Amino acid sequence: MHNHGMRYEWNTITIASVVDDMAATLGFYRQLGVSIPADADNDDHVVVDLGDGVRMSWNTVAAERTFNKEWQPPSIPGRMGVTLSYASPEQVDELHRILVEQGHSALLPPFDAPWGGRHCRMLDPDGNGVDLFAQRDPEHT
Repeated sequence: MHNHGMRYEWNTITIASVVDDMAATLGFYRQLGVSIPADADNDDHVVVDLGDGVRMSWNTVAAERTFNKEWQPPSIPGRMGVTLSYASPEQVDELHRILVEQGHSALLPPFDAPWGGRHCRMLDPDGNGVDLFAQRDPEHT
């Protein structure tokens, strides 16, 4: 099929995930600074607008299976993740510490990357990789 010169443009990008425990997952992302309504914890489907055409979305397993009946959780971690950018390297370190104290898993403790960033990689309650990032050297963007 040819598009005959038509250009397609997306309006939003949605980072979507299927979750086992909506309240635990939303609590994790709230801790990271995502603004999620408090009354969403018992919903089967939650979407939040992050601005600039970016949204995050979560479905419970039950909700996912209403339209994707054969859905099964992946047996190995995926190749895609979410990176959240913060104002300072100290915020990355502090969030890592808080999340680990709360029992969340860290795949990578905070480290200084050669391209000028401070990173760590956490796992959300459903095993998705979430990188926390802050630029530590303004010369590298």
